[in-house]
Amino acid sequence: MFYGNWEMSPQVLKWLIPLGILDLVLKSLSLWQAARKGQKWWFIALLLVNSAGILPGVYLLTHPEKKTRRQ
Repeated sequence: MFYGNWEMSPQVLKWLIPLGILDLVLKSLSLWQAARKGQKWWFIALLLVNSAGILPGVYLLTHPEKKTRRQ
């Protein structure tokens, strides 16, 4: 069987590492926001579904955090 060469080129790593960090940041923000709002089903979906940042992005865009006025 042919397994190929598992080494990654520097070009691939140049894009893969920042995209992985962006996915981690989006997922962390969306999980934190869903937990604070008590949205159990969104939290479970965001935790279990690995969608490469698509689902966390959709959540953050459709459920913006409301700004409160501090006095």
